[in-house]
Amino acid sequence: MSITVTPASAAVGAYIDGIDIAAGVSGEDFAELRQAFTDHGVVFLRNQDVTPEQHIEFAERWSEINVNRFFGTVDGHPRIAEVRKDPDQLHAIGSRWHTDHSYDVEPAMGSILYAREVPEVGGDTMFAGQYAAYDALSDGMKDTLGRMWAHHSSRHAFGAAALATYSDEVGQKFKNAEKATQDSLHPVIIKHPLSGRPALYVNGDFTVRFDGWTDTESAPLLQQLYAHACRPEFCHRFKWEKGSMAIWDNRAVQHNAVNDYQGQFRLMHRVTLEGEKLEPFVAS
Repeated sequence: MSITVTPASAAVGAYIDGIDIAAGVSGEDFAELRQAFTDHGVVFLRNQDVTPEQHIEFAERWSEINVNRFFGTVDGHPRIAEVRKDPDQLHAIGSRWHTDHSYDVEPAMGSILYAREVPEVGGDTMFAGQYAAYDALSDGMKDTLGRMWAHHSSRHAFGAAALATYSDEVGQKFKNAEKATQDSLHPVIIKHPLSGRPALYVNGDFTVRFDGWTDTESAPLLQQLYAHACRPEFCHRFKWEKGSMAIWDNRAVQHNAVNDYQGQFRLMHRVTLEGEKLEPFVAS
């Protein structure tokens, strides 16, 4: 093995050394990288210098690319979403705990986020491991949640009514409100497609209620699970540098872009990876 994998914390994340995407990644190294992604939920690379074309080429080794419907895109590269915060912008995209694309029937496998410009101070991203979140549940809660499904939707996050509630500076960065029609039903405890491990799968941005329950009935337990999912012991805070890259598994982690850099500029390029239908975890 020519790369090194260093765990970022006990619960989530790993730092990868020995990979230069622009120079090319061997089949052996890519297999090791993919295994670290499976084991740790998110992997971090430093000092990458990639063009948009190389970003796309690298992403295509993981999966087909999912073109995000609601983000603005990089000029000339419609498969790369632009995640941008301008100096005069008070609010930031993604600054609540969430899981990308859980509203899709086949949720995105992962995201590859690359730092083009970062603030001098702040702008970190928090990641929370959902394997660990599941493991820390009581046996009774595991049994209860293991028999439950939850509805997810894009409507209340990206639809016209939702965008009208955002500040102008954030709302104008989202596109295609008329396409926010996605609704899906997923197990609350999923069997991870790669590792086979159980993971908690609800998030505050897109989960709307439990199947067979009303919104009102669902709200207390959902709020409890949202708080549980991001407990400090499940988390790692990643400090971005220009040229850093994070590759995370949306089925195994939640993330939160920390909005603590007002007056500074931050520009990230994100490619989203197609996933597959999620199945419930069945305890043996």
